[in-house]
Order: sequence, then C-alpha cells, then structure tokens
Amino acid sequence: MQAVSTIQVLSHHIAPFQARIRLGVVVMAALLLAGCDQLVAQLGLPDPKKEAATAEADGRAIGSACRHSGRALEDCYALNPAASKASVFAGWREMNDYMTQNNLAVVPSHMPSPGVSLPAKDAAGGGHATPPPPGGKASSESEPAEDAVPPRRSRRSRDNS
Repeated sequence: MQAVSTIQVLSHHIAPFQARIRLGVVVMAALLLAGCDQLVAQLGLPDPKKEAATAEADGRAIGSACRHSGRALEDCYALNPAASKASVFAGWREMNDYMTQNNLAVVPSHMPSPGVSLPAKDAAGGGHATPPPPGGKASSESEPAEDAVPPRRSRRSRDNS
C-alpha cells in the first residue's frame, strides 16, 4: 500500500471548498454588477447617455409641436434656444411629413409670436390692458367676445341635466 501524505489528504478536502468560494465570489460579483445602474440612480450620479437621449427626445418633441402649431422653424429655434437645432429640425420634419401624409391641418397657436411683446399691465386694475379689437370698437364688459370660451360647468350640473 502506498502511504498517503497529510498534504494530499488535505488538498482533496480543500479543493472543493476553494471551488465553492470562487463560485460564491463570482455569483456575488455578478449580482452586485447587475444592480450597478440602480446604485448610480440612487446616488444621483449623472448618466451622459441618458441625458443625451432625453435632450434628443425633448428637441424632437419641441420641433413636432412647433410644426403642428404652424410655427416657422426659425421661430421655434428662437423660442427654444437651449434645445439642439438638429433634434428640433428632425422633429419638425417628422411632423411635417406626418401632417402631409395624413392631410392634417395646422392647429394655430394662441401664443404671440416671438417678436410681439405682451401688453403692459394696466396701472389702475393691475390686470393686463386689452388692445382694441381690429374693428376699432372696444367691447363692453357685458358683451362676450366672439372667441370667448364659455364657463365650464361642474360635473354635478352635467349629470343633472
């Protein structure tokens, strides 16, 4: 019979133990790395790829909205100087193609153009001074304007009628 040394006996018992430790370390490292994006989000660290994708999507949305409201591309650039011009143009062009393809009409904006300033505040009432209508006559308080929106009715009055 062959004599078995103590080192050989211990190495047979230690080898499976070391393999289990290595496997455990690999599994723990994989789990920790899988949650790395959540850790970055919890710490509030900036993610340049995510910020760039958000800026691109925002620019496209701005361009689409400008085209849908009938604004010129240059007006859209002037109203949104922080947005990327390339992404604004891409959104404007996509909406233009979509509107042309589906025969959609422009929905006019109720905002003044960038070159037009808002009316100054009235000194007496603190409200906005209203310019006279194009016909030259000032409307009285009792007459509603043609484009005035009727007051909203509450749900209760809708249900009872």
